[in-house]
Amino acid sequence: MSLLALSLFLYSVSVLTLTYNSISSFTSTVTSAATVCTLQNSFEPSFVAKGDFVIGGIFPLHYNQEMPDLNSTYRPYRFDPRAFRWAQTMRLAVEEINQSPELLPNYTLGYKIFDSCAYPLTGQRAALAVLNGLSEDDSPMCSSSSPLLAVIGESGSAQSIVVSRILQPFRIPMISYFSSCACLTDRRKYPTFFRVIPNDDYQVRAIAQLLVRFNWTWVGLVRGDHEYGRFAVQGLLRELQGTKVCVAYQEMIPLNVQILNVMRSSLAKVVVVFSAEGEMTPFLRDYMAQNITGIQWVASEAWVTASVFTGSEYYPYLGGTIGFGIRKGQISRLSDYLQTVNPHNYPNNPLVQELWEALYGCSPSLSSASQLSPCSGQESLLEQHSAYMNTSSPRVAYNVYKAVYAVAHSLHNLLRCQPGSGPFQNNSCALSNSILPWQLQHYLQEVKFTIAEEEVNFDLKGDSIPYYDVINWQRGTSGNIEFVNVGLFDGTKPAGDELVIQEDRIMWAGHQSEVPVSVCSASCLPGSRKAVRRGEPVCCFDCVPCDSGKTSNQTKCTFCPENFWSNEDRTSCIPKKVEFLAYDSLGIALTVISAVGACLTIAVFAVFFHHRNTAIVRVNNSELSFFILFALTLCFLCSLVFIGEPTFWSCMLRHTAFSITFSLCISCILGKTLVVLAAFTATRPGNNIMKWLGPKQQRAIIFSCTLVQVVICAAWLIDAPPYPSRNTKYERSKIILECSVGSSLAFWCVLGYIGLQACLCFVLAFLARKLPGNFNEAKFITFSMLIFCAVWLAFIPAYISSPGNYADAVESFAILASSFGLLFCLFAPKCYIILLKPEKNTKQHLMGKEKK
Repeated sequence: MSLLALSLFLYSVSVLTLTYNSISSFTSTVTSAATVCTLQNSFEPSFVAKGDFVIGGIFPLHYNQEMPDLNSTYRPYRFDPRAFRWAQTMRLAVEEINQSPELLPNYTLGYKIFDSCAYPLTGQRAALAVLNGLSEDDSPMCSSSSPLLAVIGESGSAQSIVVSRILQPFRIPMISYFSSCACLTDRRKYPTFFRVIPNDDYQVRAIAQLLVRFNWTWVGLVRGDHEYGRFAVQGLLRELQGTKVCVAYQEMIPLNVQILNVMRSSLAKVVVVFSAEGEMTPFLRDYMAQNITGIQWVASEAWVTASVFTGSEYYPYLGGTIGFGIRKGQISRLSDYLQTVNPHNYPNNPLVQELWEALYGCSPSLSSASQLSPCSGQESLLEQHSAYMNTSSPRVAYNVYKAVYAVAHSLHNLLRCQPGSGPFQNNSCALSNSILPWQLQHYLQEVKFTIAEEEVNFDLKGDSIPYYDVINWQRGTSGNIEFVNVGLFDGTKPAGDELVIQEDRIMWAGHQSEVPVSVCSASCLPGSRKAVRRGEPVCCFDCVPCDSGKTSNQTKCTFCPENFWSNEDRTSCIPKKVEFLAYDSLGIALTVISAVGACLTIAVFAVFFHHRNTAIVRVNNSELSFFILFALTLCFLCSLVFIGEPTFWSCMLRHTAFSITFSLCISCILGKTLVVLAAFTATRPGNNIMKWLGPKQQRAIIFSCTLVQVVICAAWLIDAPPYPSRNTKYERSKIILECSVGSSLAFWCVLGYIGLQACLCFVLAFLARKLPGNFNEAKFITFSMLIFCAVWLAFIPAYISSPGNYADAVESFAILASSFGLLFCLFAPKCYIILLKPEKNTKQHLMGKEKK
């Protein structure tokens, strides 16, 4: 910008001194006659025509403009046939209007067309020239204001900003055909600016939707060093907020070497460019020289239809480019009109000669100093000269056409004003012989007309209706690049419906039919999630497997529903495995052990019943023995209740059956212990304790002790009974069906009562362990209670720490182990004597009174 400011200053010193008089006369300031109006530098218009009303035209007929030297000499680098076509379109439109009997009847339009050379500084020069006269001899032009009502221009936004600021003090409206910078919508800075091209707010919205649509999440941005590029990039970044698209880099032309190095090393294979074709030409020349390929270009409307890049040499590098172009239209007479422009009809126009040199590579002028071979200047213009003869789908030229007609319709409406009903002070109208530019602007703001079935009007900011064609660069039959329309962006439609693309018609970079991939990190596979890398954009991430119980949609892991769990790949939720102590290997083993224990107990019962009249059965209180065997049978069988799917009834039966049967068993053993202790104590003189421990009293003791447990169980069932529950806390991948105890207090009271009975039995049996006799049952009761207590003391920590269905297995095992302990300790010695040592099954032997 500092270089531009310096150039503007140099030019101001050398050129702007020409018109203090002309500007002062425009503002009605009288100056001294001694002041001489002189042109400091010649700048002839490209084309000029007189008329009742004159409009200006500014077009970039040359591009790649070098900076001026200190003598304000400009050296255009290359002629642009495309911009020349735009200028001819303006001339055609003026001729059509002048020939129309309906539009501006009895009036004619004139024009002055100047070359801006696609550069802001020369754009300023053209703007000043269009305001002033044509030569020193044209004294009315130099001594008074130019009869200029409007300007059609400029192409680039940077040039339009300069031209608009120059025209603003004179309140001359300008209509741009190709300046799309959103900055130009500011009515405070650019109050006289209009345009027939949508502003970049719509273009960047369309480009953002394009990037999101094709999942290009890692893109590069390249812009020109001007307001157009800066505002466009800012707008695109604003549109990309909240999307998944990240910007890999932002570079600025003309830093070509730096940009190319970044592009070559970056993972971003999609590059969005906001630049004009003049700036793109040297950049692409360096790009092609370094043979960089594989880039999917996304072009802004400023160069997406630039015919200068349609040569076959560009296709390997630019083929597949996609972008948003100005909506095309139809100009019926344009093709025929362009063919009338040739060196034969315009022998003195240097631009026409340059056109021929650009199209045919020959010089039509014999006096030209060109090194090109001579030609007649009457060669036929062919369709292959697309840079100039592309009239089948005019875009920018169509905008020029609409802009001229907008001025004509506005002027027509102004001239039809009826006195007394006008829009100005006191309802006045403009004077037809002295129309001021600001009066025309009033009508331009309100103009509304239809051309080629398209409605043209301007909003309060001077913008037109936002339409874009989606353009794709494809190889033509001759090898050149052709611009193929593959979609439409309609900014008037609701959000989300604006962009319509025919994807099957698109040819991508590298002549590929598949959509290119441009990502910083490849999408995570199902079952993993994104982990953003520290200090990098969110589009750059690592893929981390999901935790158990979660699945991913390639971005984040989510928990499965309550009764579901993730599969091994973490790709889907499957129903959780339901576990309980079933009849599997463990359940069958416990069942067999339980059945064996019950059968052994019944077998012992049968042995005892068969030998009920023998001494060992009678001495050990056969009735209590049968009660104990009955209770042990129930103890063995109650362990079966713990196997199988828990139900409401089975849960209540488990603990109550277990507690009551064990309480009955221990009560019987307690009664037997008391009887044994009392029997040997009764042998002492004067002791008649046995009369208090007869059969009735023994039954009463058993009943009373068991009844206490029954009462505890009844209270438990009434207050908070056990119930089936689904436990997911221990192992979240499974649902463990178990019986919740309901009331932990009741559960431990039940176990505590059994433990109390066992401890009482143990103490009494321990006291009677040294009583006389060969078969002192108190010793076996003591040992059985030791085993019983050891089993249940070990049960408590094992039960608390056992997971899920294993808690039921632990409790079942404790029941079986303690039952086997009681069975073997109490009845194995007796069965041994009954079955294997019948000779010892005598009262004398048992009492220790056998004869030696």
